[in-house]
Amino acid sequence: MSYTLTIEPLGQTIDIAEGQTILDAALRAGIYLPHACCHGLCATCKVSVADGEVEHGAASSFALMDSEREDGKCLACCAMPQSDLVIEADIDEEPDALVLPVRDFDGQVSRIADLTPTIKGVWIALDDAEGMRFQAGQYVNLHIPGGETRAFSVASPPSARGEIELNIRRVPGGKGTGWVHDSLREGDAVRITGPYGRFFVRRSAAKPMLFIAGGSGLSSPRSMIRDLLEDGCSEHITLVYGARSRAELYYHEEFEALAKKHPNFSYLPALSDDGADPGWTGARGFVHDVAKAGFGNDFRGLKAYLCGPPVMIEACIATLMQGRLFERDIHTEKFLSAADAAALVRSPLFRSL
Repeated sequence: MSYTLTIEPLGQTIDIAEGQTILDAALRAGIYLPHACCHGLCATCKVSVADGEVEHGAASSFALMDSEREDGKCLACCAMPQSDLVIEADIDEEPDALVLPVRDFDGQVSRIADLTPTIKGVWIALDDAEGMRFQAGQYVNLHIPGGETRAFSVASPPSARGEIELNIRRVPGGKGTGWVHDSLREGDAVRITGPYGRFFVRRSAAKPMLFIAGGSGLSSPRSMIRDLLEDGCSEHITLVYGARSRAELYYHEEFEALAKKHPNFSYLPALSDDGADPGWTGARGFVHDVAKAGFGNDFRGLKAYLCGPPVMIEACIATLMQGRLFERDIHTEKFLSAADAAALVRSPLFRSL
């Protein structure tokens, strides 16, 4: 059984199946609705139901209070139709965003490599001859045993759309990352769903770009930087990338080679563990401090893109704003794990992000 879903103020009407969430129906139709955790915990996807009835699903009472439910609010990532629906959503126009419908893709693991002691590179060759069209900076959901999915940023550029690269860090006790690191093998059949996300380069701004990444947060910046350089971008691009030790600093040689090849690309790697790798001659310290030193605490005129753990992102935002770069020019990756989303609800630390 299916219903109709009308999304205002766009005025677009699409089909939505019984048991399908509002968010999933919209994204598969190529309509972006703001969202983040996709677990009913962060409230980013809150919309108003102007007409019709919904089942609220797993929406947290912290993210969607009883009074809001009574006022016709729902969380698009959890809400499912019980009738034809009309919703009102706060949708910002983004001139640089590509409108790409979410689809399911089957494929095989073509290669697995140890990028660091804790991060594996996983390459998935897609069965679809056209591959997956995506915008650099987006992510996919990898289907894991048990009917669940886990979100991972695409590390390869859009030009390599037939083979998707994911960089997956082992999370202690993590079901999804544990399966990837311990059980997934070359030749295994897998399914991914995507593309998702609104983390992308604002090319129309025509400003120099600063990418700051930590750990496996390098995935999206790598895709974005390679895409920019392949397209002949003339704006200056700087990557500040940090890890605890040299062994955790992956794709180091690749970025050094890109910096030699492209005069408009600068690479600033840093190690945060002072006692690690005594032969290291590069920068030491946290990435926000390395960026501050590298730019003389003056970030005016830049577009900044931040990827990494929430604490790192918070420190970077504070440093950038102290250096006179403000919110409109700072962009962060927004997808969260279920555990991170729960922390966002509980802790005022995460509300500031």
